[in-house]
Amino acid sequence: MQPWPMRPRDADAVRAELRRLATDTGLPLTFGGQVHDDTLLLSEFFGARTGAMRGLAVLPRAGLGGASMVSRRPISVPDYRAASTITHDYDGPVLSEGVRSILAVPVVVDGRPRAVLYGAHRTSDPIGGRTVAAMVTSAQRLSDEFRVRDEVDRRMRMREAALTAFADQPADTEQIRAVHADLRRLATDSPELAGPLRELADRLAVALRGDPPASAPLTAREVDVLAQVALGCTNAEAAQRLSLKPETVKSYLRSAAAKLGARNRHEAVSKARRLRQIP
Repeated sequence: MQPWPMRPRDADAVRAELRRLATDTGLPLTFGGQVHDDTLLLSEFFGARTGAMRGLAVLPRAGLGGASMVSRRPISVPDYRAASTITHDYDGPVLSEGVRSILAVPVVVDGRPRAVLYGAHRTSDPIGGRTVAAMVTSAQRLSDEFRVRDEVDRRMRMREAALTAFADQPADTEQIRAVHADLRRLATDSPELAGPLRELADRLAVALRGDPPASAPLTAREVDVLAQVALGCTNAEAAQRLSLKPETVKSYLRSAAAKLGARNRHEAVSKARRLRQIP
């Protein structure tokens, strides 16, 4: 069961990074997969000539990927067949693909491996420094993405638990407003998730007000800023939460107030609430 509606699959994020690596580095083979219960499952491939490694389950400490998972750091070998620093549990499928020079980079979130990215040559060409740097950057980007998704999952679980526990009690307006503002803030951290997160925020507004938001000429960023101001944030605090400059927040707030016909920030928040743009 997905933890929140329309949540992108983590496997798709892994696949997107591997595709990007293949394009940016020119590596003839990139592949990888997610770690499930301490076991790495190879599921995503670019440049594979056979299906020998597809679905391969890599255990901790076994092979290059297993060693990378345990050490939590990138590991490479210039000649897989002759490598003495790794186990050779998976020689059959790996050598069937013609892999020779290979690098494995773990994707680590809060000290735990969540995926492994591989880049490989079928010749003795070494994995160059720029390619290593690109793969490490990809792993870090994927780690940040997973961390954001984990935080959203945690908040949605808390929300569901609260809704279940207090289903027969009046809605906590301030709590809903705080969750609404947090969802819009998290949407700014990950462009891939911005749409689903903002839709969830709008659904919270509807849940509190009881009917869909009225049409208003506010941009998504203007609503983001108003949601923070509605919690009592100063321009500087809103800027920090939204990763913007204070001057930018002030500009969005001034623009939103003008569109709403408001004379100050408090009136802008009040009118945005009446239009059900924020809860």
